Amino acid sequence: MREAVEQALAKVRPMLQADGGDVELVEVTEDGVVKVRLKGACGSCPMSLMTLKHGIERYLKREVPEITEVVAV
Repeated sequence: MREAVEQALAKVRPMLQADGGDVELVEVTEDGVVKVRLKGACGSCPMSLMTLKHGIERYLKREVPEITEVVAV
């Protein structure tokens, strides 16, 4: 599942990088929780939770249905 998550993040990453941010995959747990680290402008942005939940999480769940949640660490 980690490889599928990496591939999905690769599709999201250019949009984040266009705004000066990035996302790093930290871990994918056996129960489907994806742990990511928001970097650059995304790490300090007040809208980062919205980006995480309504952008990254929504896309990853669509691409990899086994995902239950995406959290920032």
